[in-house]
Amino acid sequence: MKKILKPLISVVAIGALSLSININQNVFADTCEYDTSSKVNPDYSTMNCLLTETALRYNVPPEIVKAVAEGESGNWRHFDQNGKAIVTADNGIGLMQITNQARYDQEKLKSDLVYNIQAGVETLDKMFNRKDLPSINGGERDVLEHWYFAIMAYNGTKPVNSPIVQATGERNVNAYQEKILGIVKKSELINLKELPFKREHFQYDSNSKENIKFSALNYKFDLPLTESKYFFKTNQKVSATANPKFRSTPTTNNDNIKGTLNKGEMVTITGPFVYDEVSTKKNHFVWYPVKRSDGSEGYVASSYLEYPEMTTLPIPSPAEVTKPDYAAYTKKYADFNPTAWWKDDMIWAIDRGLIKGYNDEWNAKTKKYETQLQPNRHLTEAHFLTIFFRYAQKDELANVKGTSSWSRSGIYNMAEKYKMPVLANEKSKESRAQAENGIKRGKLAQLIVSYHLGKQVSENEAIQFFIDNGITTATSIVEYKPNQILTRAHISAFIQRYESFELKQK
Repeated sequence: MKKILKPLISVVAIGALSLSININQNVFADTCEYDTSSKVNPDYSTMNCLLTETALRYNVPPEIVKAVAEGESGNWRHFDQNGKAIVTADNGIGLMQITNQARYDQEKLKSDLVYNIQAGVETLDKMFNRKDLPSINGGERDVLEHWYFAIMAYNGTKPVNSPIVQATGERNVNAYQEKILGIVKKSELINLKELPFKREHFQYDSNSKENIKFSALNYKFDLPLTESKYFFKTNQKVSATANPKFRSTPTTNNDNIKGTLNKGEMVTITGPFVYDEVSTKKNHFVWYPVKRSDGSEGYVASSYLEYPEMTTLPIPSPAEVTKPDYAAYTKKYADFNPTAWWKDDMIWAIDRGLIKGYNDEWNAKTKKYETQLQPNRHLTEAHFLTIFFRYAQKDELANVKGTSSWSRSGIYNMAEKYKMPVLANEKSKESRAQAENGIKRGKLAQLIVSYHLGKQVSENEAIQFFIDNGITTATSIVEYKPNQILTRAHISAFIQRYESFELKQK
């Protein structure tokens, strides 16, 4: 066990002027109880403190700084086993991989961990303030998604980091900023929003080393984005984002659980956040002391707390609202219909990466092989699970591994994990075959609501949940038509409505 480190700055004024690296780094070292002359990597709790306190001093969200440190160094390491700073083949120095930055003392970047952190944080701050990089919405510094282009610029605004692959129009999941924001999602346990960039937003030559050209210097997205979890104030009321454990001490032990908060439950912050009391636990998040309505006090991880009303971006004026470019989708998908009821739902699902077209489909009428959406194609249970997990558990789905020769075992293991009462399983050839049968509307409701509640419910209970919460336009179970087989167009509409319902709960 180690002393619980109290933060030097738990709340700072957002939008204050940038500070120079002349800030005395001994302040951070003393606050976090770190000896800068030791030439050893501090324990995880101390490193969390150093990264967090420096970030706050520069008005940079700590979530971003800690993710960059993780992405650059891996495992938050600055020194090797001989006490020498780690320098990579491209001359990236230490924890924050400071490269080609003549304004900093190169030897001090190696010998002084805190100085290295400050240089990295100041670089992020500088990138955020650049006038040649796009901003997002109002550019508020405490909104995590607003740092998208600053993170990109930390690595470079080269074609390799384009948000969209120009050749295909697909999301560039390998872009540096996407990887860093993925670390925020995974390590801070925060579900960031995917910004709906389009191919026409960026211009570049994939064979050139020239920087990306941006079509605009401000992008407005009508999405509820994510505020940093490090600016809650004492006596402020916040709400639980899920059902987090309510603990007697700030760490994740099984013997310190006092209870569980309900999703949406309001609690009161009773003091500044603290770092994990167990130094060997590599948590990116911190712990807030809180009080429940019954007067009981304990700790909750910062990841599971949010402002009662999450940040909502300004709604664009009518002049700013642009209709989808239906012609672009008609050109890409031979069967896209710009007058069909499903057009906007399918576009939403396509842009989110939930629905993909079928390539080289033979069209007997045109006598051509085409790329088609096939919106009226019946949806199988396995196909539904794949699409739904692309929405709800994208990162987990990307890394899921099968447990048998059955190709569907991975997604069905995920369904079991999330209490979803699927029909198919890997026990027999007959049960596996059910994965390829058309899924009915009633079963879809049952699977989604069971996932949402974390427990299995009946089809009728699930349909009623859909009705009560506006996920369906039907007003009765009969009107919902539970035995009707779903299509690809239907699933796009249902998941979009489910997301709207979820956002209203936050």
